[in-house]
Amino acid sequence: MDSKQEKYDQAYLKMAHEWGKLSHCKRKQVGSLIVKDNMIISDGYNGTPSGYTNACEDDNGETHWYVLHAEANAILKVAKSTQSADGATLYITLSPCKECSKLIIQSGIKRVVYLYQYKDTSGIDFLSEYGIAVHHVKNLEL
Repeated sequence: MDSKQEKYDQAYLKMAHEWGKLSHCKRKQVGSLIVKDNMIISDGYNGTPSGYTNACEDDNGETHWYVLHAEANAILKVAKSTQSADGATLYITLSPCKECSKLIIQSGIKRVVYLYQYKDTSGIDFLSEYGIAVHHVKNLEL
């Protein structure tokens, strides 16, 4: 990968990290951006559906079932717009789970760049197996 692309990858991941700080979730704050033709076409962070209570966890610290992941929010935001994620790159601070990997494939995203590895790698494994380019950026200074 060329150094120009690496610089862009790092910059977009830093922006996704900042976006994740908007999340009301206490356990993890995850941010994502969808970039196509060098333009950010969508963004998202983990949280509850629009207009619903912002509490992501119950009294025991467990995440509520209805909390949306950052990449799902970004993909759904594209679906509501006139944009298309076909051929785009998804930048996300935490590697996608297996459920979100299906959304990534269906949305037409062709590349995923992530910062931290999720404990379950089946989502990333599935994306790679499907032919989606997956890139793990390590040692990024935030």
